Amino acid sequence: MLQVALAFVIAIPMASFAANTSGNKRQETARQEVAHVQEADGIAEARLIEVYTLIGRGHSREALSKAEQLVTDLPSFQLAQLVYGDLLASRTRPVKAIGDIPDALSPAAGQSLSELREESLRRIKALKERPPSGSIPSQFLALSQRSKHAIAVDASKSRLYLFENTATGLNLVADYYISVGKAGTAKSIEGDQRTPLGVYYITSNLDRKSLKDFYGSGALPINYPNVLDTKRGKTGSGIWLHGTPPNQFSRPPLASDGCVVLANPDLERIIRTVEVRTTPVVITTQLNWVPPHNARADGKPFEDVLYAWRNAKTAGDLEQLLAFYTTDFSSNGKNLAQWTPVLKSELATARGRTIQLKDISYLRWTDTSDTMVVTFGEVAEGVRYGLTKRQYWMREGNKWKIFFEGTL
Repeated sequence: MLQVALAFVIAIPMASFAANTSGNKRQETARQEVAHVQEADGIAEARLIEVYTLIGRGHSREALSKAEQLVTDLPSFQLAQLVYGDLLASRTRPVKAIGDIPDALSPAAGQSLSELREESLRRIKALKERPPSGSIPSQFLALSQRSKHAIAVDASKSRLYLFENTATGLNLVADYYISVGKAGTAKSIEGDQRTPLGVYYITSNLDRKSLKDFYGSGALPINYPNVLDTKRGKTGSGIWLHGTPPNQFSRPPLASDGCVVLANPDLERIIRTVEVRTTPVVITTQLNWVPPHNARADGKPFEDVLYAWRNAKTAGDLEQLLAFYTTDFSSNGKNLAQWTPVLKSELATARGRTIQLKDISYLRWTDTSDTMVVTFGEVAEGVRYGLTKRQYWMREGNKWKIFFEGTL
């Protein structure tokens, strides 16, 4: 029976997906407003998981009613259609698995059925394996209040997490099912159909009117390839967070040419919420969640190095300052020898005044090397305005050194 096939979803507490819907009251409101064709962000998934839960608890009649209403409201939600079909089939024969279609139809269903089953499993896994309460991704060591929001993508769970940056730290406000590249992650070259891994920033907000219907409700490009990607010889461009076509509520877990794809209501929430240029986007194969105090402690040794760089600049000691830069340093085509006059000029302009670092953010990226993506405002004491800079630091042995520095 279908109840047996989905019995494992009983373990999903109803509250586990409440974060997407701002609480149970909002879930109930959404169920009452069944005439809505476009669901609010996260509600469609909450309704689908509710159907699963009812099935697992043996309430097949109620599950069928809610599934029928869901596919009526969202006929393009293919996974919901699949579950609804299973519920109808279970009235006349045993259903042993999600998408348990007759053998005669299996060859024709092929890849589409397999993709829908995988989408179902990933949605359930992400909602059962919730991040520890109050934890944050380990990459977010320090985030300036100028970054009002942050995004983290866990490709293994097909999940995007949206954070608000409050006075007391990052707060997880919502999370959504997403699709990534057809060939998975770790983008390296143009056209490899992979989603990049790393620390990025949203660079613009493309008006949906300027886009093809394929991109749904809009698009938020990110700065792939970033400085680290370029240093490693990676190629490609046009990596976006974007929506889905009108006839497809969501796409399979591995479906894009490298972009991160969300259901349109979910993307619309993100577009309404985040800010261009200041919103970081971390994309990783699997997020490591840590308590905020652990992240702060992990970042303290690097912060000490950053302020040592600041102190060398304040002291006007060019030789000491240059010791913080890698021999293969590059800044928009300038090598270290060509960058040295820029540093000399900045030291002359400061004239020994204390250099202040304001609105500091540093995000850590660790794979085959250890990297820090650092953003801050640099202002000389007594001066009202300064430059906003971004640096990329890399650990060389036990020392952190700068391999890129530029002005935003």
